[in-house]
Amino acid sequence: MSLSSVYRAPARLHALPRCAPQPRLLPSRPCRRYATATEASPPPPPKESPAVETFSEASKPREYHSRPQPRDLPPLRRTWPTVAVLSLVGVGAWVLFLTYTANQERLSSSVMQRVLASVRASPELRDVLGEAIRPVPEWWLNGDPWVHGEIRLMQGNVDLSFRVKGSKDSGTLYFTSIRKAKGEPFTVLRFRVIADDGTVVNVS
Repeated sequence: MSLSSVYRAPARLHALPRCAPQPRLLPSRPCRRYATATEASPPPPPKESPAVETFSEASKPREYHSRPQPRDLPPLRRTWPTVAVLSLVGVGAWVLFLTYTANQERLSSSVMQRVLASVRASPELRDVLGEAIRPVPEWWLNGDPWVHGEIRLMQGNVDLSFRVKGSKDSGTLYFTSIRKAKGEPFTVLRFRVIADDGTVVNVS
């Protein structure tokens, strides 16, 4: 090989591709290779192989939250004594209301008014009880007298008894009247006053 061919070698080197083998007569240079912008560096190899999870059955739905633990129930309070007391109070109030209503009906009836008129007009009774004969008021009835018995005009039965007093003494009045048949007048069976001293006065 001549010396001229050696000096023309560099011009021929430019035509060679990068990192191509160089002629043996030229000094060796390290081959550099640059990564392009689109070429990413490969990830590092894993140090350990990932664990592989295998399933022997079909998957089951999992709980979204933990279930609450069972707790002891609070002790049951006995409410029957309170219910029993309230029931007794309610029944007692209802009975008192019905009793008061029935007594007011007897006081306002026409039979009661006629009986009182006959008592005030009886001279025999005025001699025993005195003047101003009237029914005895009761404080628990707000000043109204308490009349025992029943007044059933439709059934033809009247039976009354109540306390009366005058300026001299007090006593108990009894009045009983019945109707034997429908359309007939009432028949008085008993109309008397028994004074507290035992005197019996028949009111006509």
